[in-house]
Amino acid sequence: MYIWEGKHFSIIDPNNVSTVVYQINETLKEEDLKNSPKYTVTRLDFTEEIYGDKKKKTFYVDKPSKDKDNLVILSFGKDRVVINMAVLQDDKVTIAKKPLPIKYNTLYSDKEQVFKEFKYTPNMKRQISIIDPETTEEVKPTLYFDEDTKEVRGRCKLKANKPYFAFEIKEKKD
Repeated sequence: MYIWEGKHFSIIDPNNVSTVVYQINETLKEEDLKNSPKYTVTRLDFTEEIYGDKKKKTFYVDKPSKDKDNLVILSFGKDRVVINMAVLQDDKVTIAKKPLPIKYNTLYSDKEQVFKEFKYTPNMKRQISIIDPETTEEVKPTLYFDEDTKEVRGRCKLKANKPYFAFEIKEKKD
């Protein structure tokens, strides 16, 4: 018998908006921080139902923490991205009243290029996500093992004349 031990919540997208949600994972063990970034991100899986001209997306948190889970909600519209923070605690999602100011970049180039390299943690998580704003799909990195640093790294190939949305969760410096 299979028992699912996750949590889920739903968001209704208006017409011409597509929302994706990421769970923020914090590296807690001091020994892991030597080889890993402080925060990594995991995109949540979802199912979608059509309601007239709107879409209801149900997002699934497969491994919720015992305390609370921090989430980043990205809503992609025609020419912009609305970024919100949320907290999943118990069976309730609390979304910030005001979108928080988050630094992000729109990547664009006239020639095809490989985006900067980034490393993966030992459990294959990463700290950066690159998204195609038209499809809201992640750009899948090519993984390789760096012989010099003995680390698993990723590279993303970006198409020419196409914008991309990239974000990274970093520790706030005083």
